[in-house]
Amino acid sequence: MTEEVQFSIDAATERMDKAISHLESELSSLRAGKANPKMLDSVMIDYYGSQTPISQVANIGTPDAKTIAIQPWEKTMIEPIERAIINSNLGFNPQNNGEMIRINIPALTEERRLTLVKQVSAEGENAKVSIRGARKDANDEIKKLEKDGLSEDEAKTAEDVIQKLTAKYGENVDSVVKDKEEDIMKI
Repeated sequence: MTEEVQFSIDAATERMDKAISHLESELSSLRAGKANPKMLDSVMIDYYGSQTPISQVANIGTPDAKTIAIQPWEKTMIEPIERAIINSNLGFNPQNNGEMIRINIPALTEERRLTLVKQVSAEGENAKVSIRGARKDANDEIKKLEKDGLSEDEAKTAEDVIQKLTAKYGENVDSVVKDKEEDIMKI
């Protein structure tokens, strides 16, 4: 394979890897009934005039499977952190004891579990769309190289490699989605 063809395949592989990474990061923020510090990744705090992620102003831990503990580095940040969590629409009810904030993770209802499974499926489909977009761009690049003198056999071989990559990454998405759905539906 020529250098340009290999570059196209490598670029497609990189984009497909990013689609999987993005899917995993999106799914990690979905609540599956177990406490996870990543649940608070989207919460931003007004820290001396700038919006800052909660993880940069406090230690976040999970002392048990149903509790998240937040220990601010500055005691003055307890109130803003508590307010930010309440305003984040995550459905959490933080409890402030003056030194730290505790969040008890309520058990998921059946209806909420089904809603989360739909969200997981939608995220999986978005990842597959991204993977197919990478395939299309790589195939377009191969066609362009074919017009510029790449042999028909090499172009066909490259397109086959790209298709196999697409299938492999599609299966990865299915596997990640299936695991998360099972995790959510587990009581």
